[in-house]
Amino acid sequence: MSKIRYEKLDGIRGIALLNMVLYHMVWDLVYLYQFDWRWYQSEGAYIWQQGICWTFIFLSGFCWSLGGHAYKRGIIVFLGGAIITVVTLFAMPQNRVIFGVLTLIGSCMLLMQLLNRWMRKLPPVIGIVGSAGLFLLTRNINSGFLGFEHWNIVPLPEILYNNIFMTYLGFTQKEFYSTDYFSLFPWIFLFMAGYFTYQFVSDKKGMLFLQKSVLYPIEWIGKHSFEIYMVHQPAIYIILELMHRFGIY
Repeated sequence: MSKIRYEKLDGIRGIALLNMVLYHMVWDLVYLYQFDWRWYQSEGAYIWQQGICWTFIFLSGFCWSLGGHAYKRGIIVFLGGAIITVVTLFAMPQNRVIFGVLTLIGSCMLLMQLLNRWMRKLPPVIGIVGSAGLFLLTRNINSGFLGFEHWNIVPLPEILYNNIFMTYLGFTQKEFYSTDYFSLFPWIFLFMAGYFTYQFVSDKKGMLFLQKSVLYPIEWIGKHSFEIYMVHQPAIYIILELMHRFGIY
């Protein structure tokens, strides 16, 4: 029996991926080619960027239970993040990526393999509320606080922010720099919120709605999101560099 494919989930992932490619292309234009677009530093651009990230991470958690070979998938994604780190450290250290989104998602996928036996015993609604609450509470730990965005509620001890492993967890060293940084906390809680959301809707009729294809090209992109992610930045850079050399902008 063939596995059920939820085409609309691929479509959502494909839309998020296209937005991410566009966002990164604009990033390259602004920071590598000094393209003057002040909106890119605005609150609107930040919301755009966060919307892309939230969608990918939540959807990764939602889809975790749908596929087999969880360890294998987690290792592949984690290694993809490691490859990006090594390449950027050598090729463009000033724009290095350390603990990027693939490292995060790979870590979450592997940790969920260990936690799943206990988490699936929780009522899904409690899991959703608890995970979402923890995500909102810990959103600002990278900057030294419990809190969400503009609201810093409680300062955290500075001693936590003192090494690279703690930076991986979310307690970011002052001298740490990465152009793409997604620490384990708070983002694993958003991943878990997606996981529990799937547990809540898995036996509902809404899952049948997700099976039907709507826009195949976008869904195809979503199905190949990992491969596209791995090559999109070099491809963008080559295209922009050629355009720049030919005087297109």
